[in-house]
Amino acid sequence: MANSERPLEGVVPIIPTTFHQDERIDFEGIARCVRFAVECGVDAVCLPAYGSEFYKLNDQERQQVVGTAIAAAKENIQVIAQSNHPSSYLASELAKRYQDMGASLISFAIPRTFGLRETDVLEYCKRICQAVELPVLIQDFNPGGATVGASFSTSLHDLCSNFRYLKLEEPLMSEKVRAIRQATEDQVGVLEGWGGMYLLELVQDGICGVMPGLGVADLLQKVWCHARNSNLDDAMELFQNILPQLVFTLQNMEFFLHMEKELLVARGVLDTSSRTVRKATWTPDKSSLDHGTWLNQRLVKLVESRA
Repeated sequence: MANSERPLEGVVPIIPTTFHQDERIDFEGIARCVRFAVECGVDAVCLPAYGSEFYKLNDQERQQVVGTAIAAAKENIQVIAQSNHPSSYLASELAKRYQDMGASLISFAIPRTFGLRETDVLEYCKRICQAVELPVLIQDFNPGGATVGASFSTSLHDLCSNFRYLKLEEPLMSEKVRAIRQATEDQVGVLEGWGGMYLLELVQDGICGVMPGLGVADLLQKVWCHARNSNLDDAMELFQNILPQLVFTLQNMEFFLHMEKELLVARGVLDTSSRTVRKATWTPDKSSLDHGTWLNQRLVKLVESRA
C-alpha cells in the first residue's frame, strides 16, 4: 500500500493492456509502460480502465495486469487499481484483492449500462468504498446522461471518508468542479478525463489532476505545470500542438486504443508486436489510420524538439 497517503496531483495516465498478435497479454509491455510513466515524472498510473480494455479481460487477467504494474512500479509511483464491475458485490471483492496485492488507491467506474437513481448509485459506491481502507477514486463516464455532482460527493464522503477523488470526462464542467470543491471543502478532488482535452480550461477551476492516455503523459505534465504556475501562454503554446491528436483519436474509443498503442510504438515504449487491440474492436480505415499516424508523428517530433 505504498504511497497511498500522498495526494494525487497532475497527470495520472491510463496504462494500456498490451497484447501479442494472438491476443495473449504481453506483460512485459505493461511493465515497460509503467517504467515509462515513472520516467515521465507523473504522480500515479491507473489500470485496468477503459483505456486498458478492462471490458475485454477476465478476472484473473485483471489481477495479473494489476500485479504486473505494482511490481514494475517498485514503489516509485502510485498504482491505482480499477475494480470495475456492474455488481457492487463483485467490484468490492476485486477491490479487496487489489488492496491486498499492494495497490496505492482503488478506483471503479459507476455502471451506466442502464439508468439508475442517484440513491442506487450512492448505495453501489458506498459498498465498494466500505470494503477497503485505501483512498478511493470514482469514475463517472456517462455519455447518455447526467453524471454525479456536488450533492452526491458530499453524501458519499460523509458516509465514506476514504472517497477522495472523482473523475469526470464531460464538456463545460467548470461550474460543477467549483461546486464539488466548495460542497466537500476540497476533501474530494476532481480529475478530468477524456484524454485531457479539457485540462487547460479546468486548471483554473481547481481540478487536482488529469487522466489521459500514456502516450502524451509527459507533454501534458508540462502543460499542467505551466498552467498551475499561471504561465497560461506557455501552457497554451504546448497544448495547442497536442489537442488535434486528442480530438481526432477520441472520436471513437476503440480507435483511440489503436492510435494510443501506435503512438507508444512510435515513441519507442512498445515493440510493434505489442500494438494489438483485442477484438471486437473498430478497425481503422486507411484514411483514418494515415491521418492518425501523421498526428502521432507530429507529437513525436514535438517531444524531440523539447528534449
